[in-house]
Amino acid sequence: MSGTDYQRARAELGRRLRELRSESPHGCLTGIALARLLDWPQSKISKLENGRQTPTAEDLRAWADVTGHPEVYEELHARLRGFESHIRSWRRQLAAGQRPVQEAHNAAQANATVLRAWESSWVVGVLQTPDYARAILSSFAELHQTPRDVEEAVRSRMRRQEGLYDASKRYHILLWEGALHARVCPPEILAAQLDRLMGTVGMDTVRLGIVPLDAALRIPPGNGFWIYDDRVVTETWHAELWLEDAESLATHLRVWETLHQSAVFGPDAQRLIGRARRSMDHGEDYGAAPDPRATA
Repeated sequence: MSGTDYQRARAELGRRLRELRSESPHGCLTGIALARLLDWPQSKISKLENGRQTPTAEDLRAWADVTGHPEVYEELHARLRGFESHIRSWRRQLAAGQRPVQEAHNAAQANATVLRAWESSWVVGVLQTPDYARAILSSFAELHQTPRDVEEAVRSRMRRQEGLYDASKRYHILLWEGALHARVCPPEILAAQLDRLMGTVGMDTVRLGIVPLDAALRIPPGNGFWIYDDRVVTETWHAELWLEDAESLATHLRVWETLHQSAVFGPDAQRLIGRARRSMDHGEDYGAAPDPRATA
């Protein structure tokens, strides 16, 4: 969420608090009277109502109770949780090109120890080859009509891979099998990307799981996301969401664990990657291939 958007949302919450004070069932309360009832400085009432201070959940509970509107607490709390969800529109983020976005992710991943990912559409950035990254970033530069700094963005994304060799980090990455076949780049680039992915399976900092196309799914694949320790990052076509509230984190962890139950790992994951690679060479019908989880 940009600073302007954040301030606008906080000001709207302030107006709602002022409305509750003026519509108290016990009669309109002055700011001084409310401060006395809450045992707060009168300046705090003014700052909250004018959007110059962010309330805590406890502040909102006390305000709702004392003004005679306990039933609106959930509404107020939902507004507060919105402050903890940072919506970064692509239009604003990409105004200066793609490299700053890549650097933001580099910093977030560098500061995280346990990193979980789910992706159903393409190979995640930290495992991409430079050519594959270039194809992905070029397509988004064209979609969003951003400054063409693709080469700088590719170099920045490649620096992210330094974390794969940091023994203190653990990457738990899940990919849908469809991402292995998605022709988001020329065939020769996808082939090299699959070769790179095959080698990732043996890394001691990475546990790569593939969810087969024919796997039973308890939930739909949905959109991809990363969990950096206790922060969630997910994308839509118009914005990137950085979510830090406990409820969003818990929901995405449940999604990840649920999809994890349908994934295969180790040699079984390598067989799926190999199957996608062979389908490019021989035009195989990968949908009719045998279940890689079956024993030989």
